[in-house]
Amino acid sequence: MDSGSDVGQRPQGAVQSIGRAFELLEVLAENAPMSLSALAREADLPLSTVHRLAGYLVAIGYVRADRGKQYALGPRLIHLGERSSRMLSRWAVPHLTRLVDELGETANLALLDGDTIVYVAQVPSRHSMRMFTEVGRRVLPHATAVGKALLAQLPDTELAAVVGRTGLPARTPHTVVTLAALRAELERVRVDGFATDEEEQELGVRCVAAALPEGPLPLAFSVSGPVPRMTPELMDRAVPALRAAASGFAADLAAPAGAATDQ
Repeated sequence: MDSGSDVGQRPQGAVQSIGRAFELLEVLAENAPMSLSALAREADLPLSTVHRLAGYLVAIGYVRADRGKQYALGPRLIHLGERSSRMLSRWAVPHLTRLVDELGETANLALLDGDTIVYVAQVPSRHSMRMFTEVGRRVLPHATAVGKALLAQLPDTELAAVVGRTGLPARTPHTVVTLAALRAELERVRVDGFATDEEEQELGVRCVAAALPEGPLPLAFSVSGPVPRMTPELMDRAVPALRAAASGFAADLAAPAGAATDQ
């Protein structure tokens, strides 16, 4: 018996199983509740493999199954998600603080989560009159600078699917409300490398945003403030600052665990 070969194969098989388990969690995050057969089809894995992995994930609380054998994410993931969100916010604060120091207006970090934008971190302006968006707030992406910066990264078919599910409701008279107009706006975002919100989410508020160039999550930084203070000159200054923050944070997320800096 070639024991060396057997030892070499076991870790590889274990890593493959871990990878497949995470694939199942990601599919469930987007499509749950769903049957095992649907889960296997969506994950492009054998039903026997999905049955084995799903059973284990149910046993440890990361997946739950109802009486109708419909599978969804389990409650144990809530704790992991909350801890991960707090860490993401902590790592982002130095970058957000530098934006506020340089530009004087409120800086945000937002995530495209499914069909909505969720604000995950913020450092407020030091002005007495300032923009404040509650961390955890969810909004539709088409009316926000962060949303457009992130929608611009999607393939056209995925963009159309998102809009088909959410629609393009008008938040103000300035909101983009047709798919053709949104596509044109997103093409400008791709060319320019940043997105703007010209009183489209809230009257009297202007915002500029840039997405992380690469990374494990669809994230974007933004700076927002009252229209009288968010002048064209400030917007021009904000773009390179936002790009630097996005690039720096992407590097932090790509660094080995514990290597992200708080400088």
